[in-house]
Amino acid sequence: MPIAAIIVPMTGGSHRHRPGPGLRGDWQAWRSDPVLLSVLAFVGLAGAAAVAGLVLLWPTGEGRDAAQERADEIGLADQRLAATVTEVADRVCSYSAPENPQACRTITVRVDEGPNAGTRVALPQFNLADDRTPIRISPGDTVIVGYEDSNDYYFFVDRDRRTPLVWLAGLFAVVVVALGRLRGAMALVGMAATLVVLVAFVAPSVLDGNHPVLVAVVAAAVIAFVGLYVTHGLNVRTTVALAGTLASLGLTLGLSRVFFGLSRFTGLATEEGMTLPLIADVDLASLLLGGAIIGALGALDDVTVTQVATVAELRHHNPQLPRRELIASGIRVGREHIAATVNTLLLAYAGVGLPLVLLFAASDQSLAMVANSELIAVEIVRTLCGSLGLVAAVPVTTVLAALVKAGAGAPEVGAPDPAGWTRPDGQLAAESADPAPAPRWADFAPDPGEREW
Repeated sequence: MPIAAIIVPMTGGSHRHRPGPGLRGDWQAWRSDPVLLSVLAFVGLAGAAAVAGLVLLWPTGEGRDAAQERADEIGLADQRLAATVTEVADRVCSYSAPENPQACRTITVRVDEGPNAGTRVALPQFNLADDRTPIRISPGDTVIVGYEDSNDYYFFVDRDRRTPLVWLAGLFAVVVVALGRLRGAMALVGMAATLVVLVAFVAPSVLDGNHPVLVAVVAAAVIAFVGLYVTHGLNVRTTVALAGTLASLGLTLGLSRVFFGLSRFTGLATEEGMTLPLIADVDLASLLLGGAIIGALGALDDVTVTQVATVAELRHHNPQLPRRELIASGIRVGREHIAATVNTLLLAYAGVGLPLVLLFAASDQSLAMVANSELIAVEIVRTLCGSLGLVAAVPVTTVLAALVKAGAGAPEVGAPDPAGWTRPDGQLAAESADPAPAPRWADFAPDPGEREW
């Protein structure tokens, strides 16, 4: 029995279908609904373009190898090894003068990795007046040390945080699977696929000399296809959400390209931006724009999937709802979602850059002057262009979902809905007879008579 035909007994002997489209119904819907055919054509063309871009831009690895060689030549590349602190000693710095003694801390570690594993090494002295990092290090702590093979030199890099990160990742996976079951497990697969695309395709392809924006667009499309279909299944709902995601992503790309160009960003405002040109020939301004496109995708798929599910749920509970009211109701739900999501984006950027915000506050500059600095202006443009794409995703996806649902046709009583949407029995004739007035621009505005909470 198809998934979409799962029936739950209702009062009075009626039945209700649980949401859950089946592939058999989906393929029937593609043939019977011109709107669905249009959606399939759009998604199919986008998918073909993404695959072609993936093949044409797939990295050879030559650019990454060359970048690694340049980094090694200028001293930016070194081995990173795990080590265990065995001794921490405070004494007078070896370079201090008798009339001006300075306190230094010497850390001795046992190297746990590499060709010299088991060797005890004294790291360079830390001046306690200048560097507060070693004060929190004690014997028994695990740290990461750098090693330069050319002069057999070890130096402190950071604490070893890999174990708690692994435990946190394991806890996250357990919770997601426990609550989401199969859907949660597939979401983890989609997350892993996203990491593979970023690490195996985006970074090496840009280092090979391919245009960062083109690489980012192809990567975003591939991530959208894989992430949505793996997580939510190959069905009409997911395809409609994917179409809305791709359309909104295109709008975000257009807006970002215009305003990144008008702002004339150089990409040199960060330490990474200053270092990257030393090892690779990369257009930093385009790299910023590409990063904005990939960053906007994360919130877009959330909005589009939610809007499609909202339209489906509204139809599920009221099959007689006219298309105009269906769109207006979906927009009202999406309005609340957008308000929360836009603020989430702002808080995410502000949280990451909180130390920078404190430094600007201490500089006693005006808010306008702080916003004008490239480091802050880049995040402002990213946030606003991404938010505009999110706002557009609500009406685009809602209207598309409503049109698909209206054009799917009404199946016979007791038969699965061919479009993959579900509806109660006994009310299908009334729905099919509804002329379903075309949506108006006024449907997207707040209802003046709507009661506030």
